[in-house]
Amino acid sequence: MASGLPGEHDPGPLRILVTGKNGQLGWELERAFSRFGDVFAFDRDALNLADSDAIRRCCNNVKPALILNAGAYTAVDRAEQEPELAMQINAVAPQVLAEEANRLGAAIIHYSTDYVFSGTATIPYREEDPTAPQNVYGKTKLAGERAVSEVADHFLVFRTSWVYAARRQNFLLTMLRLAREREELRVVADQIGSPTWVRTLSDLTRASIDAQGRLAIADGIYHASANGRTSWHAFAEAIFKSLPDPSRIAKRIVPISTTDFPTPAKRPAFSVLSNQKLEFATKMRVPDWQDQLAGCVADYKQSA
Repeated sequence: MASGLPGEHDPGPLRILVTGKNGQLGWELERAFSRFGDVFAFDRDALNLADSDAIRRCCNNVKPALILNAGAYTAVDRAEQEPELAMQINAVAPQVLAEEANRLGAAIIHYSTDYVFSGTATIPYREEDPTAPQNVYGKTKLAGERAVSEVADHFLVFRTSWVYAARRQNFLLTMLRLAREREELRVVADQIGSPTWVRTLSDLTRASIDAQGRLAIADGIYHASANGRTSWHAFAEAIFKSLPDPSRIAKRIVPISTTDFPTPAKRPAFSVLSNQKLEFATKMRVPDWQDQLAGCVADYKQSA
């Protein structure tokens, strides 16, 4: 992989292209990698991932040595009504980025999801376990990771789960907002997963890159989510308990079943991912979800 502009003896700082700038992961990647090289981050207005020609023009202009594809169509329920758009952004765009990465001699890191699995397992999913997405979002994300895996010369695909942060839109911030508006919160208790702080996902990404911006671990698909497991209901309770004065915000948090809260897209009942492959490759222990929550809450208090 090139470490700068092709053909130059002194390429200068590493050039990094980040998609999905305004998303919680894109924001974190731009912040973290700005200390590592020259980051060119684009939101949906500056780079429409549904426009393949726009992607090619952007890559040609930036000439990145590393592409971090954090942009995605993530409206899980709306994807049921917009499958073509979801496929264009989640599958076609990653393929185009992979093609451009090859043309430039660059590496690409693409982010996928626990939704590629059926959710019927009882032990953490491994990378080689059979995939069987249950909704349009999961199907398009699976198509995207397959495209990157088949096309890119140098690539990593990170599957993650239940991503949240101290900013943008996510479950943690939604719970804090609703707790101020309602006396009672009803939260699903029969879906099990691993809440993952974007800071940890960014740290794992950084641990997978060497000092010259090359991939430091073998090409392939890796699981990159928090260790441990919990339900959405228990996660909500943990969020409120982690606040300095939980009595000021936490109301009644009532556990409900998935059938009590029907959605257009089916959610996996169990989506815990095994991180053993990535931990072995990076020699980095992935923190438990409780430790990640504590770190995010501390970040939230600083940014509030």
